[in-house]
Amino acid sequence: MRVCFFKLQVLGADLAILDEIDSGLDIDALKDVAKAVNGLLTPVNSVLIITHYLRLLEFIKPTYIHVMEDGRIVKTGDISIAKVLEEEGYKAISEAQL
Repeated sequence: MRVCFFKLQVLGADLAILDEIDSGLDIDALKDVAKAVNGLLTPVNSVLIITHYLRLLEFIKPTYIHVMEDGRIVKTGDISIAKVLEEEGYKAISEAQL
């Protein structure tokens, strides 16, 4: 995984898309991944992280959170959306409920 983040830094990508980078990680590895992601962020680039869990977002502090349902973004907001999802599940913000 470190090689992946090193490549992203060297390439200086404007946008990095990271899909479920927290899958199967213990808390120490999760903190390492979050530190690496935070190291990629600059004022002129973006990182799109696809995750199903709040824990990673607590270490990265996202600017925006988008929730998708059936391939569409149905809700956009801040970290509070992820906290609602963690506590109440997707039914709490499902498009059917909006």
